[in-house]
Amino acid sequence: MKRHFYLIAGWASLGLGAIGAFLPLLPTVPFVILAAFCFARSSPRLETWLLTHPHFGRHIAAWREKGAISRKGKIAATAAFAFSIMLAAIFAPWPWLMIPVIAAAVTGSWIWTRPEG
Repeated sequence: MKRHFYLIAGWASLGLGAIGAFLPLLPTVPFVILAAFCFARSSPRLETWLLTHPHFGRHIAAWREKGAISRKGKIAATAAFAFSIMLAAIFAPWPWLMIPVIAAAVTGSWIWTRPEG
């Protein structure tokens, strides 16, 4: 039963990561890292696929070894946050526009405290 839960959670995380590639406030790499965590507990084949993936494999390995996020990843996350805040400033009424501002401040602060891999 646990294996099925982790397998479903892994696919859901991977799906959210894919969506995050197109939506500015939804991150991609953290969901792929979560998918690797879930697949490690449910499907060694899928975990290996993620670990050897040419784009995501090194990010997963850096996170597992040192809890590290690359400088490029940090800058990309900050740019995505800025874009989300600009969209909210244009389309969202007060006080709703503060949601991406708060999310960017909290999450961005945490991201920049991580070591660089």
